[in-house]
Amino acid sequence: MMAEHHFHLKTDWPGLRNDVGDLEAKNLKTKISIPKEMDGPEVGTNPDEMLLGAAATCFIITLAAMMERASLDKKDLYMESEGIVDVTNGVFTYKKIIHRPTIVLKEDATENDRKLAFKLAEKAESSCMITRAVKGNVAIELVAKIIV
Repeated sequence: MMAEHHFHLKTDWPGLRNDVGDLEAKNLKTKISIPKEMDGPEVGTNPDEMLLGAAATCFIITLAAMMERASLDKKDLYMESEGIVDVTNGVFTYKKIIHRPTIVLKEDATENDRKLAFKLAEKAESSCMITRAVKGNVAIELVAKIIV
């Protein structure tokens, strides 16, 4: 059975390149502008952070759901992600996203639990909808750390 979900977002950009605009979605409201790395005013967020945020939230939620389905108990799950944008001859290319999740397992976790956690992290990276959406254009790298 197929279902389609529609998500809506409004943007307003009153000025020129280095002005500040507004972005509003159902649960997100922020200013938007070009980041300082690209000679912008860096007010609010920007497309580079938004894509990184989409990829990171999709990955960590997918991983948590997979761990729950596998009945793999965790004490904590947190992550740092990095987006790398290449600028060659004035052409901006979103080159790579690196996810560095840390999975903290319970004290009684076994070696098999550790292996499963790592396997699920790899599976979540390739299963995540945003990763699949950018596949072939943006490289996604996973550097997972499992702690007991």
